[in-house]
Amino acid sequence: MDALMLLVPLSLLLAFLGLLFFLWTLRTRQYDDLEGTASRILFDDTPRKEPRP
Repeated sequence: MDALMLLVPLSLLLAFLGLLFFLWTLRTRQYDDLEGTASRILFDDTPRKEPRP
């Protein structure tokens, strides 16, 4: 029973912090362009100067 007195408030605090972090990520618009970020890694930023053999 003593362990529950510590673990229940601790779990509620962690859940609240997780909710705050999730709301912060929504507010800073980090989920707006998921497809663009995923495909951006496939393309070079600058074109190559030498031709391919």
